Amino acid sequence: MSADGFTKMSIYGMNMDLFSSSPIVILKVEDENRYLPIWIGQPEARSILMKLQNQEFVRPLTHDLALNLVNELGASMERITVTALRDQTFFATIRLDIDGKTVEVDSRPSDAIALAIRSGAEIFASDEVIQEAGVEFEEAEAMEDAPEDEVVDKFKDWMNRVSPEDFK
Repeated sequence: MSADGFTKMSIYGMNMDLFSSSPIVILKVEDENRYLPIWIGQPEARSILMKLQNQEFVRPLTHDLALNLVNELGASMERITVTALRDQTFFATIRLDIDGKTVEVDSRPSDAIALAIRSGAEIFASDEVIQEAGVEFEEAEAMEDAPEDEVVDKFKDWMNRVSPEDFK
């Protein structure tokens, strides 16, 4: 993993859990075949998807408003971190820079991710969380030369076979 206990992640995609009908945001360890699926709520999934699909609205949505407030107050988002997993609940922080002072704010991972994709902030997860809840998608290595849409379809099929209980 990493030297400082945190690993850089990227948003791999979104999926729907067929068992619970809950959206899942999937983070990927950069340069590895390791993923961190996080079950999230419908409104946060919609917010993340809208931004990933570059949909714009005349009026700011909740996560747009939150970022506007951060910016108007002279702060900037440095990074978000998925910090812990307790009782099947993920925890996160948002790190802000306010005039050279670092401030960390508690957050749900889904809200933090929605803000990160709007601000360009980097996404990290603690190595402990990745070890506890991260999964490897073994078939990806065998599909290195396959078209991206085929790999994504195979990954979605795999995600449809897992449930939150598989990550206990």
